[in-house]
Amino acid sequence: MSPLWRGFNTLSEPNMIIRLLLNVNRYSRIWNGNFVFIIKNANFGDFRSSYLRRRDSSRNMERKEPFFKGQGHRSRLREKFLKGGLQSFLDYEVVELLLTLGTPRKNCKQPAKEAIQKFKTLGGVLEAEEEELQEIKGIGPHNVFGIKFVQEVSRIFLKERILKKPFCHSSQEVFDYLYHTLRYSKKEKFKILLLDTKNQILEERTCFEGTVNTSAVYPREIMKAALRYGASSLILVHNHPSGNPEPSITDKEITKDMVFAGHVMGIKVLDHIIIGGNHYFSFADERMIEKYDYFFQDFRRKY
Repeated sequence: MSPLWRGFNTLSEPNMIIRLLLNVNRYSRIWNGNFVFIIKNANFGDFRSSYLRRRDSSRNMERKEPFFKGQGHRSRLREKFLKGGLQSFLDYEVVELLLTLGTPRKNCKQPAKEAIQKFKTLGGVLEAEEEELQEIKGIGPHNVFGIKFVQEVSRIFLKERILKKPFCHSSQEVFDYLYHTLRYSKKEKFKILLLDTKNQILEERTCFEGTVNTSAVYPREIMKAALRYGASSLILVHNHPSGNPEPSITDKEITKDMVFAGHVMGIKVLDHIIIGGNHYFSFADERMIEKYDYFFQDFRRKY
């Protein structure tokens, strides 16, 4: 057989031979079931390379995905979760599953353990900045996606859940809602919840990030936001990264100023909640909002 035809058989590749014949002007003779061509103006090379590319592509599609280290362990984790949720999971196993969302064919067990070691808890990992997470070997921009994605989804879910429920003057409900967002934050965040006449939450806004003080929190800006949404009352919320929710002197001054501003604008300040770690402090529960209301009324009577 001519070298030109090596690797091709007229019986096994009939379609290929027919296509080649259509592109050949002349042939000389046929014997033993093989064709020998005198090529003239034939584009055989292009046909052959095109055929080989399609053949190789077809073979690659039929290959099974190769096994990678940790595949069995990951399958067991998924099975474990589907059967019983996260109750029996260690913190690093949860992080490992989240990392695999972005890198499904990479063993993420060791990076997950290092993340827990660095940030101490699962919550610490969820609230860590992307840059901090990527300092860990094995965590990059692709697999950090799973952690940040789940964090945002949970925030949206909690927000939608509380927006559909009345507040009912319960500091515990506000804590439950904002606990996930503020507990592990390394920066102080000052938020407001705006409510309608039925104590239904209209909107949640972050007004300030950084060290909370009287020069940073502007009552007029908060009241402007409340008027924009047509709120009849509001709740102030901020966190203490130290983990201690006890109010500082500045926290008390800000709360008093906001209660006074609310009276002037006709918008009731229902509470100021400070979240620190797993605990919170409520100005309303401690009757301090009531105290500031009395101060304002007493001031008006005198002046």
